[in-house]
Amino acid sequence: MSVTELKLDLEAPVLELAGAALFLDLDGTLAPIAPRPDAVGPDTRRNDLLEHLQARLGGRLAVVSGRTLDDLDRILESAVPALAGVHGLTRRDARGAVRTAEPSSGHGAAVSALREFAADRPGLIVEDKALSVTLHYRLAPDLAPAVLAEADRVARVTHLAVQPGHMVAELRAPGPTKGDSVRAFMAEPPFTGAVPVFVGDDLTDEDGFKAARDLGGFGVLVGPMRPTAARYRLEDVEAALAWLEQAR
Repeated sequence: MSVTELKLDLEAPVLELAGAALFLDLDGTLAPIAPRPDAVGPDTRRNDLLEHLQARLGGRLAVVSGRTLDDLDRILESAVPALAGVHGLTRRDARGAVRTAEPSSGHGAAVSALREFAADRPGLIVEDKALSVTLHYRLAPDLAPAVLAEADRVARVTHLAVQPGHMVAELRAPGPTKGDSVRAFMAEPPFTGAVPVFVGDDLTDEDGFKAARDLGGFGVLVGPMRPTAARYRLEDVEAALAWLEQAR
């Protein structure tokens, strides 16, 4: 058994907030993954917890997600000032300054192609995030091979990158990743000098796990065991929320 596999089965220890910087994914980590992306909304328990952690950490808290900044503010009710959205392509620092990657010239063509593909296939949802476009197939899992093949085809034509994820095929513009966002936050107040902890569930979170590890911290995988750069694991969203509530 490899070292990575051994580490993966270790339950996360109690989180010590003193000196830590916390980076959290949203869907699959703080909120159960919903059949439709717009089905996730504000939650009192989650947002009260985030406000509590924000205060305890002195602002060293950021949510790093595939969602847009506007969608994160809607769901989190603006409980967290520091956000990275669209897997790192847009970022708002702790002072409110927003930095956004340049849209790809192929984005419009990709949106049109995926909408045409989804039009006569019930259960597929196309989500246009301006810097990326996502084809959700959670409601039509049998279409996975066709969806992934179409995403690869459109990516080749439009020169976009395929972003892997759970039950989605996402095409994104070139630019920063979740890991790049962690590094950028860590170079700015109030994160500078802290120990980064990244908590996430998806393949896109691997960049965040690696960045946290390289900067002297660690990652926590939420969900089933798999090869990962995370050091610890939590079983599911409920376990992740409970772990954060027990932080001291």
